[in-house]
Amino acid sequence: MNSIVAIVGRPNVGKSTLFNRLVQRREAIVDSVSGVTRDRHYGKSDWNGKEFSVIDTGGYSIGSDDVFEEEIRKQVKLAIDEADLIVFVVNVEDGITPMDAEVAKLLRKVKKPIFTVVNKVDNAMREPDAVEFYNLGLGEYFTIASINGSGTGDLLDALVAEMPEPQPIDLEAEELPRFAVVGRPNAGKSSFINSLIGEDRNIVTNIAGTTRDSIDTKYNRFGFDFNLVDTAGIRKKSRVKEDLEFYSVMRAVRTIEYADVIILVVDATRGFEGQDQNIFWLAEKNRKGIVILINKWDLVEKETNTMRDFEAMVRKQIEPFTDVPIIFTSVLTKQRIFKAIETAVEVFQNRKTKISTSKFNDAMLEIVKTYPPPATKGKYVKIKYCMQLPTLTPQFAFFCNLPQYVRDPYRRFVENKLREIYNFSGVPITIYFRQK
Repeated sequence: MNSIVAIVGRPNVGKSTLFNRLVQRREAIVDSVSGVTRDRHYGKSDWNGKEFSVIDTGGYSIGSDDVFEEEIRKQVKLAIDEADLIVFVVNVEDGITPMDAEVAKLLRKVKKPIFTVVNKVDNAMREPDAVEFYNLGLGEYFTIASINGSGTGDLLDALVAEMPEPQPIDLEAEELPRFAVVGRPNAGKSSFINSLIGEDRNIVTNIAGTTRDSIDTKYNRFGFDFNLVDTAGIRKKSRVKEDLEFYSVMRAVRTIEYADVIILVVDATRGFEGQDQNIFWLAEKNRKGIVILINKWDLVEKETNTMRDFEAMVRKQIEPFTDVPIIFTSVLTKQRIFKAIETAVEVFQNRKTKISTSKFNDAMLEIVKTYPPPATKGKYVKIKYCMQLPTLTPQFAFFCNLPQYVRDPYRRFVENKLREIYNFSGVPITIYFRQK
């Protein structure tokens, strides 16, 4: 299972900029105004062959210093609980502030790898100014400029050195598949599992955050045999919405990485919200099978095309990965909950699909010859051979003369054609174009 790296620190020290650099995408909003990170940002990163998850613990509301200090303390405590490694970001321009000292006081009690990062050291003249941060009592520090990437290589080297070596993948291992039930607080995750197993194994209340830990339940009925995992993992702090959301993210990250198929439970009365999309994309980034359950459908006022319109709205939100089963359920009335499990099993089987190289070439080479990649700068790409890679999830390699000229639209075209021929419903596909 991949490690979780949490980025902590007071507002406006460059946490979101560092996050964007580590995940190599502009996912977090960056602004010079303190407190602009309102939502939780998390993504995947890799360095020297090791993958890990990164969480930006922003999300402070704009207010007085006292409010900031209290929010920072909560954020850091939650990160300490759930993360494997902690990156503590400070700012060389401001020196050590009282809030930095408060965070450092908490971190000194932790028996986890702590990496102090002095940001905005964008020239050699500022290096001596960083010496002050030895006074935080956290030992060595790293000087970086997250805006241009200076120093981040050394930081990443140190981070991955603390992570366990990736375990070799045993493609022949026959373990019980793990289906993780994830979603926002109070969407009906525990009720869904209770309805399936026919007993109140998990506590169900209308208070968000009742389920505090991931719970495994073995399911062996009607010819199905697998482990159900109730992710939840949200502490009962109903008065602080920020804490609930952040804690749910931290636990969802860990559980998703350990699962085979993600059953995303969405509250139909609230719609497909931003947090639902975040969890969906986290599962997609981890290349997990995905089934979306629109729960509490019995509470929605319906017209002729209500279901069709709702499904179209969800598919619009999850583009371009739209080949995902969407099932409308009601845990209360047990409407379609067994279909949800049947579909999750099908997605698990789809994820294990292996296609022989000869059959794959017969099917795909004809398509790419008929519809080759468009010429770029007068260069014509010729695809000569293709195969499925021996990986745990569906990944395919297309060998050609000029892979650098294959653009994303053509990559999506090949994926869509592949999905038309083979059943990969609910399964993310990775396609590589390699030099022949």
